[in-house]
Amino acid sequence: MNERDHPSESPSKPSERFPAPVYAETVLAVNFEDAKKYFLDALLEIHSAHTLMLTRQNIIPTADARLCLEAIARLDRPEILGARYDGRCEDLFFHVQELLVQACGEEVAGKIHTARSRNDIDLTMYRMCLRREILRIMGETVDARQVLLDLAASHVGTIMPAYTHTQPAQPTTLAHYLLAAIEFLGRDIQRLRAAFATINRNPLGACAITTTGFPIDRDYTARLLGFEGLQVNSYGAIAAIDYLLEAASAVAVLTLNLGRLVQDLLLWCTEEFGFLRLSDAYIQISSIMPQKRNPVALEHVRILASKAFGQAQAVLSCAHNTPFGDIVDSEDDLQPLAFSMCADAVRALRLFAGTMSHAEVDRERMRLRACGSFLCVTELADTLVREEAISFRTAHRLVGAAVHAIGREYSPERLVTAMKGLAAEMLGRELSKPREMWMRAFDPDHFISIRKIPGGPALEAVQAQIATARKEQAETQEWRDARRSLLERYPQLIRADIVALNSTPR
Repeated sequence: MNERDHPSESPSKPSERFPAPVYAETVLAVNFEDAKKYFLDALLEIHSAHTLMLTRQNIIPTADARLCLEAIARLDRPEILGARYDGRCEDLFFHVQELLVQACGEEVAGKIHTARSRNDIDLTMYRMCLRREILRIMGETVDARQVLLDLAASHVGTIMPAYTHTQPAQPTTLAHYLLAAIEFLGRDIQRLRAAFATINRNPLGACAITTTGFPIDRDYTARLLGFEGLQVNSYGAIAAIDYLLEAASAVAVLTLNLGRLVQDLLLWCTEEFGFLRLSDAYIQISSIMPQKRNPVALEHVRILASKAFGQAQAVLSCAHNTPFGDIVDSEDDLQPLAFSMCADAVRALRLFAGTMSHAEVDRERMRLRACGSFLCVTELADTLVREEAISFRTAHRLVGAAVHAIGREYSPERLVTAMKGLAAEMLGRELSKPREMWMRAFDPDHFISIRKIPGGPALEAVQAQIATARKEQAETQEWRDARRSLLERYPQLIRADIVALNSTPR
């Protein structure tokens, strides 16, 4: 029997019309809300810039360009922001396009989509919005760094223990410690600057992925939209998302750095350490324990930084093992995650700066902890090397044996006595210098003052680091002000060219 004589056991169901209800609910409606929240202004600016370029290049008539630009200007933004996804238009782009068609007719409104695609429009929107967020994060990082810099300048002589493996190691100063954080924040700023430079390249004109046969001017739209150059290769303009990955990486390193610093500061707020006391404005009380002063502001900084870090990792994970082309994995579902990452990073940095600008340091307690243990014995070994002409390894063994001999109770006098007694056995001779010289090695002020090479805790070394950081701050602020001005000025360029177009004879 022929196969055609057998009816199908499971006839195919008639296909549903796009969009399927579940697709509309789980994808299109959600993305429509996100697009309104993040991209509306950028989309309309792209429409205006592209229209100006098309008529400038004689691709569409000036009269049609004027009609379209007037329709774009008259769009009711609050009405668009209040619109709900209803299935009539696939996304915000088509929703706005429909409004323009209603305003000036399909034939005229349709002309502004010449030589472009949703692909390059989307990538242009994403970059325009992300660059602002990266600039915001940079501003908050600069402010947080300035708070630490001012604090360091106030504590160049505040002696404290430096810790290795969470154990007291050597004396240093609070300024020296803070300058380490100031340095990594400086590197974080450089990473953000590099990310901004990668982001702020114009992909508009790549169209679907291979540009267009129309004689468009990509440099002109780049200038109108505040870009500092082109994302040149059209395939890469659509397919490459390292602009986003670089931003996520910079935020990840920044928030990880911040979290490590905050972990130390929270430890310093404990009763056992008592190095740091937060202002009453940044602590919360207990509902049952009257004595409690909970340093919750720093805890909030820690979790916000961790959230931003986690979202940065999620951005990177979402891009992992995806095809190198136009794919939704890097588009509407991913972009809001990047903006949430940026928002949490901004919150963490702003709260950190506010908290630390009002924190109090217990100088005496820090100094007491630096003076009351074996923190200076490295200098005792160094002094043996300088004054007794022995190797550091021998000096290290001699001092270590003396520390072991006196037990856990810290006593410089007993330690020197033990060291002098062991010297005859280990060196085969007595130490030649007087006790007073060995005792000086236990003075934390002396320990710090002779560590004056670049990067050390001595006053002159710390002051040099502070001066360098202040210069970096000024240069960074100048760079940031220039980019803020660029992003504030480009809409004026669009408006100016619209005015000029409308002023030409009709």
